Amino acid sequence: MASYGVDTRPAAAAAGGGGAGAGAAGEGALSFLSRGLREDLRLIRARAGELETFLTAPVPEPELLARLRRAYSSSAGTTRLDLSAIGKAFGTGVVGRGSRGARWGWEEVQEAEEWEPIRMVKARLREMERRRQWQATDMLHKVKLSLKSMSFVPEASEEVPPLDLGELLAYFLKQSGPLFDQLGIKRDVCHKLVESLCSKRKDHLAYNSFPASEPSAFSNDNAGDELDLRIASVVQSTGHNYEGGFWNDGHKYETADKRHVAIVTTASLPWMTGTAVNPLFRAAYLAKSSKQDVTLVVPWLCKSDQELVYPNSMTFSSPQEQEAYMRSWLEERVGFKTDFKISFYPGKFQKERRSIIPAGDTSQFIPSKEADIAILEEPEHLNWYHHGKRWTDKFNHVVGVVHTNYLEYIKREKNGAIQAFFVKHINNLVARAYCHKVLRLSGATQDLPKSMICNVHGVNPKFLEVGERIAAERESGQHSFSKGAYFLGKMVWAKGYRELIDLYAKHKSDLEGIKLDIYGNGEDSHEVQSAAMKLNLNLNFHKGRDHADDSLHGYKVFINPSISDVLCTATAEALAMGKFVVCADHPSNDFFRSFPNCLTYKTSEDFVVKVKEAMARDPQPLTPEQRYNLSWEAATQRFMEHSELDKVLSSSNRDCTTSTSGCGKSGDNKMEKSASLPNMSDMVDGGLAFAHYCFTGNELLRLSTGAIPGTLNYNKQHSLDLHLLPPQVQNPVYGW
Repeated sequence: MASYGVDTRPAAAAAGGGGAGAGAAGEGALSFLSRGLREDLRLIRARAGELETFLTAPVPEPELLARLRRAYSSSAGTTRLDLSAIGKAFGTGVVGRGSRGARWGWEEVQEAEEWEPIRMVKARLREMERRRQWQATDMLHKVKLSLKSMSFVPEASEEVPPLDLGELLAYFLKQSGPLFDQLGIKRDVCHKLVESLCSKRKDHLAYNSFPASEPSAFSNDNAGDELDLRIASVVQSTGHNYEGGFWNDGHKYETADKRHVAIVTTASLPWMTGTAVNPLFRAAYLAKSSKQDVTLVVPWLCKSDQELVYPNSMTFSSPQEQEAYMRSWLEERVGFKTDFKISFYPGKFQKERRSIIPAGDTSQFIPSKEADIAILEEPEHLNWYHHGKRWTDKFNHVVGVVHTNYLEYIKREKNGAIQAFFVKHINNLVARAYCHKVLRLSGATQDLPKSMICNVHGVNPKFLEVGERIAAERESGQHSFSKGAYFLGKMVWAKGYRELIDLYAKHKSDLEGIKLDIYGNGEDSHEVQSAAMKLNLNLNFHKGRDHADDSLHGYKVFINPSISDVLCTATAEALAMGKFVVCADHPSNDFFRSFPNCLTYKTSEDFVVKVKEAMARDPQPLTPEQRYNLSWEAATQRFMEHSELDKVLSSSNRDCTTSTSGCGKSGDNKMEKSASLPNMSDMVDGGLAFAHYCFTGNELLRLSTGAIPGTLNYNKQHSLDLHLLPPQVQNPVYGW
């Protein structure tokens, strides 16, 4: 009888003793189990055919089933089933008869008989553990070697004495100039404090420790420069190498052989304003040389705004249509085919200020691959509410051109003095934080940081041609000027109409025989004409027209009493046509003083004298030099020189284009200033730019300072007109 691994002995024997009754009971139980087992064997034989088919099937079988099949095969043909072989198939050992009860012995499973996938996983885990321990050990070893190789002892520190408190304070004051400018503290005060601190250090014995080959650190009168050299020497002695600074953008666009210039302005044709006309000419003449690629970036207005801004209800359905109009207008005047690109950015018109405000980040409409040199026409206007990339971070060289005397306009408004105070400081911040160089057309503008005065505007060539024609007619004996005096300008009070009416009202009797024709359109047309009519002045008003119109060529005297202009384009055009110009003795007219036909006055009485003088004689013809000085060729040359654009374009080392130190050669006995020094001025500029960025990113703060609602980003109509991403995609709002 087959054994199932249970003890089949009589109970008494199994217990080591017992009575006959217990033995009889054991025999009865054994007989019952034998009968059950024989019945089971009969059923197994009946199903043997099915089991044989299953075990011999040609399908992949696990190791366990293979063992079962082999165990079954070993017992085939016998009447007794050897369950010990099946037990071994499960990895168990049959418990001997001397054991107390049956158990399968799972705890005795050996690793060699584990299932193959499990054994592979365990091996892989052990391999990963060994590799991780090796990497940790190797990294620790490398760190130890690096620490051993590092030396924290400054080289040659014994040759240069360390900085004392006075020197550190003097250097801090010297580098805090931009902050003092914002606080209204004069630079002279800062310079005197630096000189005082440096003079106390001159007699200190520590300075005698310099080598004999080097001069004393403060042996020169220029204490500021010597302080820089002293700081540089100490920094150099420590072996410190400063690579970059706060707010730096890292990589800037590295251009190809041909540089790229982007001219960004605040207006566009057909709005006949200075910021629309002059940047258009600048782009044409900069591109004419073919030395650099040029892109003119102008605002695009939706149709509702176009109807408010452009004359004669002129509108454009697409940027391409407006670009075609601009090119046609320009090429008709310059006489050559223009070769520059025109790009548009979203803008909105503000009725109260009669100006266009950018909507969104203007800098994003200049691709990064073209972000090399930027010319910001009216940089303060472009950046009042600019919330985006900092221009000096995106571009290698940024030049601002100041067109408008905003402070003069603002002072004429309600609470103008308070508004002018804030605008003045915002303009200072914008010029310092967003430009490398600022050009002011005349001294009439606000004195901005990094700025210098230079007229970089020229005259439409058509006006010079008119002047040459009139000069030729006069040489042949013809009388070219058949009319008297006139004034031309947009009819708003700030354009000189207030001064003109006051002068004519005060000297009405003196100017009784001199009729003045006025050409202009504007928001204040009705008020200006009503005031002149009420005072019964000898002023005749006409609709505005282009200064190059043939009907204006016969006038001999152009009268312009405006003191709000920065550099009046109409004055330059009148001089180019060979006319007399009577204008105020004002910084905005300094450029015109060298022309003999420009008559300036200081008082109202002097005004009458100059007008009568101009009416009594003929103007002098312009010399070739004077005509050249008024031309756009000369203006472009002046712009290239004073903006340092000629140096930037010719420089092969980009790092020197915008740096004010580290690019020049040092003197014989002086140490060159270290380019690795942290620049406090750059840090202050970066801090101001960051503060401005945070301020302009808040819609409530923008609106409180007069911004147009919704100009933080462009609107849906702009995205449709300019084929931009929808506003909600370009500037998503997270959190619903």
